[in-house]
Amino acid sequence: MVESLLNANPRLISRRDDDDRLPLHWACSYNRVPIVELLSESKGFDVDAQDGAGWTALMIASSIQDGDALVDLLLGKSADVNTKTNNGQTALHFTASKSNLDTARKLLAHKATARVKDKRGQLPLHRAAAVGNVPIVKLMLENKSPVNATDIDGSTALHHAIAEGHGDTAVVLLKAGAETDKRDASGALAIDLAPDAKVRTYIEKAAEEEGIELRPS
Repeated sequence: MVESLLNANPRLISRRDDDDRLPLHWACSYNRVPIVELLSESKGFDVDAQDGAGWTALMIASSIQDGDALVDLLLGKSADVNTKTNNGQTALHFTASKSNLDTARKLLAHKATARVKDKRGQLPLHRAAAVGNVPIVKLMLENKSPVNATDIDGSTALHHAIAEGHGDTAVVLLKAGAETDKRDASGALAIDLAPDAKVRTYIEKAAEEEGIELRPS
């Protein structure tokens, strides 16, 4: 049907809705790989076209589950991995938030940078820490993401990990050199944000085993 519509009116490929979204954006939202492939072969196709919020097709593909084939297709069309939304996020921010490890690897292999902060001052590392994804946290650190960067609230990745109760993630960050004496905008140390005694005790024990001081002396 899409093919028939485009044959009847090729200009449909560039028609935008009220949110400035193209057919490409909608096809990616619903993970319709054959339709995206068809659109990509049409005259006037722009793989990096942005909607009203600055989202590209690659950002959408990076934020959905089971979007590997779609990501591969868009990367094969030379999609820009470092384009930013109106809020300063890149595809890597979204794939970190959604714990899409394979996509994160693909983006980095295509020269995505792990060092871009969005308008809230957050790196992809902050997002991976907040959702407790240890493999993506390690991947961001391996790709030169600064471990002690703070967002606009003064929070480091360690603050986010502990606040969300992700002890394993916190331990990885501590081993990577996360500074334990940094205070957020409210004056809290990361360990102060532990949601319960179980998480706090787990982190304190792991830190002690590594010879890491969680509170300034």
